[in-house]
Amino acid sequence: MKRITIAIVLAAAFLTSCTQNEMAKNFGGSMTINLPANQKLVNVTWKDNEVWYLARPMKADEAPETWTFQEKSSYGIQEGTITLVESKK
Repeated sequence: MKRITIAIVLAAAFLTSCTQNEMAKNFGGSMTINLPANQKLVNVTWKDNEVWYLARPMKADEAPETWTFQEKSSYGIQEGTITLVESKK
């Protein structure tokens, strides 16, 4: 019983020490990124456990959008989701 308790505590400590990026990528979690005001999303990618996105200035006639990137894994488990939200001032 003591070993099970220790294992649960260690697992909880491990999972809570992960960043939101790591949870979304490695464990099928979800995260939201709010882009700076008046920025338009161009592209998004991973480098190791970090999310990198490319944005450009939003044109006056463009409306803000919300983009959802959904992972499709081979086995259908631990699929992460990243939502990027654009906004105007």
